[in-house]
Amino acid sequence: MKTEREGVKNGGVEEEEERELKRKRVMERSPPLDELEDDEDDAFKGRGKHSRHVEVRRDCPYLDTVNRQVLDFDFERFCSVSLSNLNVYACLVCGKYFQGRSQKSHAYTHSLEAGHHVYINLLTEKVYCLPDSYEINDPSLDDIRHVLNPRFSRAQVEELDRNKQWSRALDGSDYLPGMVGLNNIQKTEFVNVTIQSLMRVTPLRNFFLIPENYQHCKSPLVHRFGELTRKIWHARNFKGQVSPHEFLQAVMKASKKRFRIGQQSDPVEFMSWLLNTLHMDLRTSKDASSIIHQCFQGELEVVREYQGNENKEISRMPFLMLGLDLPPPPLFKDVMEKNIIPQVALFDLLKKFDGETVTEVVRPKLARMRYRVTKSPPYLMFHMVRFKKNNFFKEKNPTLVNFPVKDMELRDYIPSLPSALEGEKVSSKYNLIANIVHDGKPEDGYFRVFVQRKSQELWYEMQDLHVAETLPQMVELSEAYMQIYELQEE
Repeated sequence: MKTEREGVKNGGVEEEEERELKRKRVMERSPPLDELEDDEDDAFKGRGKHSRHVEVRRDCPYLDTVNRQVLDFDFERFCSVSLSNLNVYACLVCGKYFQGRSQKSHAYTHSLEAGHHVYINLLTEKVYCLPDSYEINDPSLDDIRHVLNPRFSRAQVEELDRNKQWSRALDGSDYLPGMVGLNNIQKTEFVNVTIQSLMRVTPLRNFFLIPENYQHCKSPLVHRFGELTRKIWHARNFKGQVSPHEFLQAVMKASKKRFRIGQQSDPVEFMSWLLNTLHMDLRTSKDASSIIHQCFQGELEVVREYQGNENKEISRMPFLMLGLDLPPPPLFKDVMEKNIIPQVALFDLLKKFDGETVTEVVRPKLARMRYRVTKSPPYLMFHMVRFKKNNFFKEKNPTLVNFPVKDMELRDYIPSLPSALEGEKVSSKYNLIANIVHDGKPEDGYFRVFVQRKSQELWYEMQDLHVAETLPQMVELSEAYMQIYELQEE
């Protein structure tokens, strides 16, 4: 059963911009106090006649009208009438959002016109009966509060990677917490595959599951990312999928519409932007680290040799992702008149970072470069450079990369890695945990991702709402575009 708010999923970019303009006009106007009900909102607590005692009752004759099938808290929390985000209530009978609960408010009017009497404040999580305006204190409503704002204790977070239990949605379907599908609102699969990949990075996931870890941060993007993480891993959801609508709105605002609903983008560009933005928002000082850098940041030594100059420039630079250059595909067809799809080993691509292989660059000026990885991070990200743009069209390199899924000894690939000190145990073996692939033509193709479920070491293929178990061999046969490897613990 669809609510009216779900129409946003099928709307175009113009509708989103029109709604945004309306919201700005609403926010510019100062709303009347009788619409901003009262003592429940801390910002308006204690304002004269509007602060009054609210009766609390356990028995409410309208609790049986609550319809959990229509409740969907994944959308922006704006009143469906005034488009204001102040003091918003959700009708637990039809699922629509309304502002306030005083006698002149939209929620109060809806309760009289539609005969819907049970409402929950989306901020305080308190439930009220309208138009009688008494608070309902009944434990049967706790499941709704948990879906509205999922909570995890630190003990529950530690058990996530050992949990093998399935959960059941209201429609009777089973789903795995952490392995739920994400709605493709409109050409947003580049966001979905990025989010699904990051959900496999255990320290990052655990950090965002506990809101106290980033309560000092004022960035809406950080808090929306945390909410989305908790919804994906929540075991008591009403449905087996999540809509990243609120997170996408925060992304559009923070990126100044560089990444937006209705416009396909590159997962590598989005991943790079997202990690850097989250780091900038989370750090408490200019030189402070963050959970992003603790997981992904490594270090490169770069040696530059310019033509006609015998001097070498040696510098060190941090990285979050390593770009791997694919060999050019063959220009000619084979005897069967079919294009040859070349293959290359990951071992050969990583020679770029052994400190000896020379890479020639043209910009900013002609130079010979040598790269050496001097510090490998706990989570290593690779990006296969498949796409190239020229003045006329976008080209895709179809080369298949042969890579190990488990026990990749990085020291065999990059011998120049610093060795462990005497008596110190340092692992340099990595396991693949996420593999984003691209299928189809450069302009009309689509992205999907293979991720690993650690509790049973099973692999799943995920594309928007599609989630299916797959064989590890299928992961290796795909056109890999971006990968995340996790360092093995000694």
